This record gives sequence, structure tokens and C-alpha cells, in this order.
Amino acid sequence: MTPEMTPEKPPLGAPVVRREGRDKVTGAARYAAEHTPPGCVYAWPVPATVASGRITAVHTAEALALPGVLAVLTHDNAPRIEKPDDAILAVLQNDHVPHRGWYVALAVADTIEGARAAAAAVRVTYESAPHDVRLTADHPGLFTPDEATGDTEADRHRGDFGAAFASAPVQVDVTYTTPALHNHPMEPHASTAHWDDGHLTVHDSSQGATLVRDTLAALFALEPEQVTVISEHVGGGFGAKGTPRPQVVLAAMASRHTGRPVKLSLPRRQLAAVVGHRAPTIQRVRLGAGADGVITAVGHDAVTQTSKVKEFVETAALVSRVMYATPNSSTTHRLTALDVPSPSWMRAPGEASGMYALESAMDELAVATGLDPIELRLRNEPSTEPDSGLLFSSRHLTECLADGARRFGWHERDPRPGVRREGALLLGTGVAAATYPTLTSPSSASAHAAADGTYRIQVNATDIGTGARTVLAQIAADVLAAPLDAVHVDIGNSDLPRAPLAGGSSGTASWGWAVHKACTALNGRLREHRGALPPEGISVSVRTEQEAKAESPFARHAFGAHFAEVQVDTVTGEVRVRRLLGVYAAGRILNSRTARSQFIGSMVMGLGMALTEGSTMDAAFGDYTESDLAAYHVPAHADVPKVEAYWIDEDDPHINPMGSKGIGEIGIVGTPAAIGNAVHHATGVRFRDLPLTPDKILTGMAAR
Repeated sequence: MTPEMTPEKPPLGAPVVRREGRDKVTGAARYAAEHTPPGCVYAWPVPATVASGRITAVHTAEALALPGVLAVLTHDNAPRIEKPDDAILAVLQNDHVPHRGWYVALAVADTIEGARAAAAAVRVTYESAPHDVRLTADHPGLFTPDEATGDTEADRHRGDFGAAFASAPVQVDVTYTTPALHNHPMEPHASTAHWDDGHLTVHDSSQGATLVRDTLAALFALEPEQVTVISEHVGGGFGAKGTPRPQVVLAAMASRHTGRPVKLSLPRRQLAAVVGHRAPTIQRVRLGAGADGVITAVGHDAVTQTSKVKEFVETAALVSRVMYATPNSSTTHRLTALDVPSPSWMRAPGEASGMYALESAMDELAVATGLDPIELRLRNEPSTEPDSGLLFSSRHLTECLADGARRFGWHERDPRPGVRREGALLLGTGVAAATYPTLTSPSSASAHAAADGTYRIQVNATDIGTGARTVLAQIAADVLAAPLDAVHVDIGNSDLPRAPLAGGSSGTASWGWAVHKACTALNGRLREHRGALPPEGISVSVRTEQEAKAESPFARHAFGAHFAEVQVDTVTGEVRVRRLLGVYAAGRILNSRTARSQFIGSMVMGLGMALTEGSTMDAAFGDYTESDLAAYHVPAHADVPKVEAYWIDEDDPHINPMGSKGIGEIGIVGTPAAIGNAVHHATGVRFRDLPLTPDKILTGMAAR
């Protein structure tokens, strides 16, 4: 073993074990609902039972008469809050009901059982209004949003797509649909709130304690210093905890109203209506190409929905601005506001849905041109980002495809569909590419050198199960040239240096940049210091506002290739995935153990999107019928026999000091298309409506 590989100082990229792993498996790690201050009471929400209308009365007498019930909050007596930027937080402020499941009351009692019984005893009467919850491609309420996301235009056009597509010798014109999907993290959304002499302390299940702190301060007319939000351990989020959710506001309201600490953990059956979901999409993809497979026209039109509470766009067509070279392109987004719960971020929002459609259409183009699907992609590899014309900071998709094909045994397959059989099972293989933008946000961090030779790093990062503590410690140890055990990391508390949320695969890049800068500055201070360190040590604090917001001359993305082998039971219609393999170009991998876990977990989530997951809107009642984990089928171990994740050694100096890209989301992006393409190869039937459940398979095979 070389000196660089000693256990005390593993290199950046080594498979270091998670620091909090033992605490989590032994129960020592405390989550939001596991903090019980003295005198703590419990809350239980009351959801609306109509899809549109107004409250005419809330009858609380029966609930208040139950033993141990302290209060029932309604729009008549709940504390008033300032108008929020995010309207989903305007709970118990008026009599309006924008969708079924919207919270209309909150029961508070000295036990959780008492709170639940009180909530059940609350009777609410409504004046119902007609509701509309159906998304269709020709919905009369469709409109063009001003922006798809941030400052990205909803529609973009290059060249003359219409003429190029009409004159193309080979044309693919297909429509794909994806259902609503729900994040369903293991830990439900929960908050424990406590007011003490004007200071609000909240333990919250959140992906960003700084944002929650700032939001609560604005809502309750406080200075940010009067609010502390702690999100030390978070049991998953996948985007659903990326913004503050109603439970944190309700818990703070109830605590202010009762004068007691209040704990509120949302029932899982209510999550589908109040914490966001991936919006359903209808996507038309048109590809025009020559007989040689060179694409001359790309059209991608996405139709999706938002709620009447707030606008959110599932940016599915953005991927077609990034992936393949073409002189003519048209990408559009259309939106309609329905009486439905508000959609929001879900792992790889936009990219997961959009790449399913684009990469499925690429497979259809490969069939139409008689080309191998990998060769088709290679022939359309761009030299610059198609939409912007910018050079890529790095793009090794071709290497991912080549390495994946070698590892998977792609070139040994019989390309003819529907010919591989084992008894009643049809076998097939599929491939799809993946991409995800490389994002960073400004962050702060502090680094402290103690007199005893140890170091303490502080940054309000959030670990949602990704191993953030461990990777940040590795970054710090690498810059400080210190043993890993000598570096202590504090995260998950809004009193720490301000930091962005864990989302958009940008957490490590953003926090790590600040940690890297702080440790670099600390090194400089230590070099200047003469003699022993003072008893109080030496500290530095930094912010990466300027660096993170600097305009880059490059298009910065991660890329990947996904391969899948499936079996399709011709008797039952069941699809089983035999193998999944992904190869990624995601910059420098900072911890091979946690990175592989992220890639594999994301691929499994893509498997669920392809085969089992989907939320059905009940048109009559206006709610999602799959409201628990018995009906909403998340893949289990038995569904995932073999998943492999690899990566290309990518050196990209144009991203951040670590050279790292986000890895948490790219694994889901191409997986559904790879599985869908494999199902086509197995059966010879093209399915374009996710998830690929047995009823759809049997119907499609019977109709061929």
C-alpha cells in the first residue's frame, strides 16, 4: 500500500464509508419527527374532500370535546401569515379550495392518536364548483408559459423545421405519454416546531434548511436570525422536499396558537395531494433524417399540466436542445392549469420525461433507417451544443456508449425484434443515452483549524441520503492535506453558513466549491502563521457568489449511456428486467462508493418509471387513486436482479475546483427509454405509454 492510500488519508475519489452510516442503522440518527421537546403535542391535518369550491362551515365542537384536544385550527382562527411567494404555503388563510386534499383544518392534541381522532371528528361543508382534472393534447386551456424554467424560453426554433421535416426521406412522427409520478421518500414530510421568547426553532424534513428558514421568517414577519431550522438527517426527498411544504407552516402556526411545541408528520396517504409530483406529459417527437440516419430536423412538443395554485412547467422538451446535431429544430412547451394538486420537482424534472420520449424516438429512427441504435447516435454527435452553439466543457457520450456496449455485450445481439425466446418468454435488449445539466449555486462555508491539529468545516448543506458529510470531509481533507479523521463537518442547521438546497444534482458542486475555497484560504492563513496556533485556533469564512454566478463560455452537462435486457412473459404480459447497466461521464468522481450508490439508486427509480410507477387521476373525485405504497408500486429488491454502474475518467477543468458534476439524477434519465426499447426488441411491438404494465403488453401484443 502506497503512503497516499493509507487509511488515515484516502485520496479524493476513494470509496470512503459514510460517516453517519452507523448512526442510521443503529437508530442514533434523529429525524424531524424524532425530536420531542418537553411539553410537545401533536397535530393532524384535515384535507378537503372536494376538488374545487369554497368552505361554507367548519364544525369543530365534536372534535374539541374529545379528551386531550387542545385546538382545531381553521381559516377562521389560524394565525395570519404574510402572503407567501409560493402559494402552496397559504394554508388556513381563506375559504378557497383549489384542489382535493388541500388542507382545510388542523387538529392539535396531547397524543398523536388524539389528534388523529380529532381530525376525523371535524366536519366541513362546502359549496362545490365544477372541476377539470383531465390533461389532453388539445385542451382548450393550453397556453405558452413565459419561461420553461428560470430564464429558459418555453419555445425555441432554429432553421426551418417544417420544411426540413417535410422533405426528409425518413420521418418519425410519434407521441409518447407519461403519467403523474410521486416521489414517496421513505421518511414522510414532518416538522417539529417550537416558539421560545419570539424565536422559532423547527426540525424539518427538508432538502434545504436555509430556504425553509428564510421562508418562515418572511411568513411570520421575523428576521432570519429569529428562526432556526434543523435538517440534520433527511430520509430522502427526490425533489419533494426541495421547497418548504405545508407541514412546516402548519406546525409553526399550531405552536404559536397553543404555546406548546408541536409535531406534525404527514400521513403517507395525504402526500400525493400536498408535497408535489412529476406532472404527466404528452410529447410529440418528430425526427427527419436522410437514409444514412443523419438527422436534419428535430421537433419536440411537450404538453403538461400545472395547478391553479402555482405555475410549474415540466420542461420535457429541453433535452432536444442539447443532444443531437441538426440544423433545424423546434421545441415547445404548452401548459394548462387544472384543479389538481401542484406539480413540482421530482428527480431529474424535465429530463426524465423528455429523454424517455426523445430516446424512444431515436430507437424508432434506428429501426426506420436500419441502423444500429448506437451507430445512429454516433452519426449525430454534435461538435457544439446544438441550441446555444457553445462548446461543451466536456462531452464523452461516445465513450460511454462504446464502453457500455463492450461491457454489456451489445454487439453480440441479434438486432431482429421478437426472435429471442425462452419458452413463453421473449427476450430483448435496448439502449438509450442520458444527459443532465451541470449546475452550481452560491454557497458559504467556514473552515477552522484547532490547536489540537483537527479541523472543523461548517456549511448548511443537507444530506438526504447521498453521503454529503463524507464527501465534503474528503474535499476538505484533500485541500488541507490532512487525515480524514481529523476533519469534522457540521451540516443541516440554518445557523451554519448559508448554503443552497440539495437539488438539481448541484449540492456537492455548490457546497464543495465553498468548502474548497474556505480550506484553500485557511491554508494561506496557516502558512502565514508562525509558531503554535492560539488556543482559539484560526478560522476563515468564504462565499462563492462571484464564482458560481459567473457566465461560463461552455455548455456544461453530464452524459451517460444505459443498457437494459428484459424478458416479456407472453402469457401474463409481465416485463422483468434481467440486467441494467449504466456508464457515465460525470466529471471527477469524489467518492466511488457513494457515487455508485447514487447511480444505481437512480437507475432503479428509472426502472420503476418504466414498469410499475404511475398515479391515476380520478376524474370524478379529482384526486390520485394510488395514495400509498401498496397501490403505488416502487420497485423492490426482487425487481432488480442485476444493476451495474461504471464511469469514464473525465477531467473537466471548467466546472468547479473539484472537477465534479452532479450524479444523483442522470441515472434515471435514460433508463425508462432503454427498458422500453428493450421491450420493443423483445416483442416487435412499440409501446409509447408508460408504465409498461401487463395489461398494456397483452393488449399491444394481441393487436400486432
